[in-house]
Amino acid sequence: MNMMNRVLLPLLLTLLSMPCLAAEKLVALTFDDGPRPYVLYGKKEAGAGPGMLDVLERSGVKATFFYMGWRLTPKTWGETPHETNIGVSCLDAARDVLRRGHEIENHTYSHANLRIAERTKGEAWVLADVERGAEAVKAVSGSKPLWLRPPDWELPDDARRDLEKRGFHILTISGQNPVALRDVNSLDYLCAGKATGCPKPSLAQSVVRTIEEREKRGVFTHVLVFHELTTTTAQLPGLISALKAKGYRFVTVSEYMKLVKD
Repeated sequence: MNMMNRVLLPLLLTLLSMPCLAAEKLVALTFDDGPRPYVLYGKKEAGAGPGMLDVLERSGVKATFFYMGWRLTPKTWGETPHETNIGVSCLDAARDVLRRGHEIENHTYSHANLRIAERTKGEAWVLADVERGAEAVKAVSGSKPLWLRPPDWELPDDARRDLEKRGFHILTISGQNPVALRDVNSLDYLCAGKATGCPKPSLAQSVVRTIEEREKRGVFTHVLVFHELTTTTAQLPGLISALKAKGYRFVTVSEYMKLVKD
């Protein structure tokens, strides 16, 4: 095999393993760990910034929210004492998210680390927790969610195979998914509370820089992963404007997957 073939063959095999890329530049904006009403609507106090839903509406963006099933139970307001009760239940917030045209998907029921859970409780518990989360989402949306993002992207291979047999599509940051279908971790959780290591010079600029690096590899479709955090909400207007200026269109996960795969 000559030098040119040694260079071109691996490239060809890589391209053949990738899904057909969409003809346009796409971003699926996603948020984990909700619903958190105080983030979605903003805190009812002087000087508080706008809620995440208002920011998305003003920007004309539809997003996908990955919800914990336990939050979608009646009279649940969030996790005390860390989350402010603004008088809107998590369940009512989820219904409003849907009314506004956003999408809700499955982030398990308990939000447990599924790799640890399988080791301590067994695979049957893991599968049941995912199914229970799906049923909680279905009770709100009317249809069983197809997309699953495991907490911390931790999921044993055997559980993944069994969940896929049940019709779940797993979102991951690992090489198990082709790059265009692979989650892009924003690291926004490093910007909240007492956490350290928030990307510099800002979260929004760091995400744009990550996308620019993916573009250098010919990837112009991205699933961006954030969390329902007030610090993330503050960064959204600048990020959305920057990506729109680069020609990106924002879509839900279900629309994104259809466009990228087709």
